Amino acid sequence: MSAGRILIVEDEPAMLRGLKDALAAKGFDVVTARDGEAGLDRALSGAPDLILLDIMLPRVNGYEICRAVRESGAETPILMLTAKGREEDIVLGLNMGADDYLVKPFRIAVLMARVHALLRRTKAPPAAVFRFGDLELRLASRKLLRHGSEVEMTAKEFKLLAYFVSRQGRALARNDILDAVWGHAAFVTPRSIDRCVTTLRAKIEPDPRRPKYIQTIRDIGYRFEPGAE
Repeated sequence: MSAGRILIVEDEPAMLRGLKDALAAKGFDVVTARDGEAGLDRALSGAPDLILLDIMLPRVNGYEICRAVRESGAETPILMLTAKGREEDIVLGLNMGADDYLVKPFRIAVLMARVHALLRRTKAPPAAVFRFGDLELRLASRKLLRHGSEVEMTAKEFKLLAYFVSRQGRALARNDILDAVWGHAAFVTPRSIDRCVTTLRAKIEPDPRRPKYIQTIRDIGYRFEPGAE
């Protein structure tokens, strides 16, 4: 039984072959494309469970593929693979609809961890309760509990935490967090996120100086990692 269907859109032959072999060895059904036009066609018609997407592609680039997939209504997880380390390129990809990114070169073990995290998120039914560490976040009652006792939170802290846990394992750009949590409120800047994250970490992290759950992605935003519990 296949572990899932993965589409790889990558124009570099050695990279494509290495990724295909590594994923196939883990039981995935792998489909490939070596240019953006073919990749977009297979993304829209082939119903992949996840897309590994290079950014710099012939014919149609990865950003346009991201946008077209999201405009079609598909919520297929997209993991960007890019040789570019520039933060603005990564943020652009996330804003276009990518879920996470890896900068080349990367270790296959890291890739596999990201792939499995994204697939778990999409296959899991929508949860009303999230558990991580000794905490339990209840969305319906808007409560955060630690060993059954309520942790006091502001409305904004709760909304931010709910946004994080419902997108765990994903790279979240500051602008996307602002839009989702603060909306179009005036006089709100990305620094507002950082201040709210600081107060939130003080309430949920075992050691706020060494965050375990809300991890900072330098110059980009944050990623929520629930741990192995």
